[in-house]
Amino acid sequence: MKIVSYNVNGIKARLPRLIEYLAEQQPDVVCLQELKSSDETFPEADIRAAGYGAVWHGQKSWNGVAVLAKGSDPVERQRGLAGETEDDHSRYLEAEVDGVVIASIYLPNGNPQPGPKFDYKLRWMERLAARARDLLAEEKPVVLAGDYNVIPNDDDTFSVRAMQDDALMQPESREAFRRLVAQGWTDALRTRHPKGGVWTFWDYQAGAWQRDAGFRIDHLLLSPIAADRLLDAGVDKEYRAREKASDHAPTWARLR
Repeated sequence: MKIVSYNVNGIKARLPRLIEYLAEQQPDVVCLQELKSSDETFPEADIRAAGYGAVWHGQKSWNGVAVLAKGSDPVERQRGLAGETEDDHSRYLEAEVDGVVIASIYLPNGNPQPGPKFDYKLRWMERLAARARDLLAEEKPVVLAGDYNVIPNDDDTFSVRAMQDDALMQPESREAFRRLVAQGWTDALRTRHPKGGVWTFWDYQAGAWQRDAGFRIDHLLLSPIAADRLLDAGVDKEYRAREKASDHAPTWARLR
């Protein structure tokens, strides 16, 4: 089972690239982030025509997450996280596919920091950690896949100096991510590429792609049962080079 996390940065603008990716790679599950589409305008017909069922949690112009499954409809389990009833951001969607629980996550960016957006990011991470603990208690294969907007380690970025003031790399962001992983989750990409230097995002600005000035913010965290089934993990980097591509590349883990 190839499970992919893919921040498409606008599903309407990126739909040809997404359909192309589905046709060429035939992943079993794709977790999408940053749909920037309302529930009503989600392109369900196009995705079904490509051979995929879908559940989605949209929001006009911002945020938005979805789970796609090849040849079947994912069974939705939960949308949104408990803890802040006034939070209307579409950032979390949880579904089950072939016995595997899969969450698509679009964690808040947190910039500028310090400030209310950074405070919201940290609170959201605590709410995610609470849900993650509950999922571990179910003792099922679980994959938390998404754009975490956290650079966990210094070797996960092209330049520590360039990113040192960014919310993605603040000590508080990193510590919250470490606490989450320490519950018992396995960072699939880090496990397969322990020396770092693997990027999942390249900004559109300043020739970042051409200079390979990227960093790793898309992660797939595996529960112990899922981690026991891990065969490989990687980044389909070449899709970032295509015309009108997302600034993220599809990031994946393959399970037995």
